[in-house]
Amino acid sequence: MNGPLDTVLCQLLGCRYPIVQTAMGWVADAKLVAATGNAGGFGFLAGATIPPAELEREIIKVKSLSDAPFGLNFHMFQPNAQEAMDLAIKHRLRAVSYGRGPDARAIGRLKDAGVLCMPTVGAVKHAQKAVELGADIVTVQGGEGGGHTGSVPTTLLLPQVLEAVQVPVVAAGGFYNGRGLAAALAYGAAGIAMGTRFLMTTDSPVPPATLARYTAVRDPAAIRVSLAIDGMPQRMIDNLYLDKLEQAGPLGRMLLALNTARRWRRHTGMRWSEMLGAARQALQGDGMNAAQTLMAANAPVLIQRAMVEGLPDQGVLPSGQAAAAIDKLESCATLIARIAQDAEQRLADCGAARRHTNQRNIA
Repeated sequence: MNGPLDTVLCQLLGCRYPIVQTAMGWVADAKLVAATGNAGGFGFLAGATIPPAELEREIIKVKSLSDAPFGLNFHMFQPNAQEAMDLAIKHRLRAVSYGRGPDARAIGRLKDAGVLCMPTVGAVKHAQKAVELGADIVTVQGGEGGGHTGSVPTTLLLPQVLEAVQVPVVAAGGFYNGRGLAAALAYGAAGIAMGTRFLMTTDSPVPPATLARYTAVRDPAAIRVSLAIDGMPQRMIDNLYLDKLEQAGPLGRMLLALNTARRWRRHTGMRWSEMLGAARQALQGDGMNAAQTLMAANAPVLIQRAMVEGLPDQGVLPSGQAAAAIDKLESCATLIARIAQDAEQRLADCGAARRHTNQRNIA
């Protein structure tokens, strides 16, 4: 494919359009990843919330549903991180994504095996460090994005990162339509990454009761940042459980954390010491207290209640502010085709306007 959407990202990832589906925990399963790939985008499987014994099975399932290349997301602090990397190499996956990720040696091993390394960052210094360690592509998420997020909006953060690194940059945080893709490409990004927009599709595994809460949001202010989970800023849809966490004192949060930690232990097979160790590593250097560390260790369970069990008021609802601009669900195929068509038209219109201005100036 030739044209304005045939960027270096498409060439590296082997996708038709420069549109990436992020690895949302409990959401980015084999079905969603395959649907994204079949529609011409590039999907990441959420390896961080898939039980270790099922991870390879889920990778194989994606392959059975799609011939399109895809990637795997993992966190270095999860107990099966090495296994996740081994599987990415074994199955010749196109890319891996991560946040606080592997060291230069581990990244080198992945790169030597032909696996592209594509971390997500939220600050210029983190982008520079990621490239220093060997990242091939960097996804930069602005403050509009869901889950753990920073305070700098994409429109400011993206150009700063583009100036600071020499690898392809993917823009995330606030994207959901063709206008956004065209704008990101105009900034100089190689493509966009979307989480909330893919969560809100008919290919998403999220139960109807929870999806209804996402489509019901109309005010971006109701998708707000809170420190209640682990002391780090996370953007979520306001709900009863989030209010409960914020109103609870340190002891109350500790009791709530203990209540859910048991379920996370059963899901992962981790011992208490391993779970707390993983949380400390995830939050290393952030000065977390015991209650916050424990909350971080079992935060996936709080998300699971909404995303898997369909109990939106008994868990938390990570979301980007883009949810307030989305009022209906559509398939990945329809979504990606519409975004691509609209972006191409926007870019063509800009080119026509520029040519008209130049001709008028010459006259």
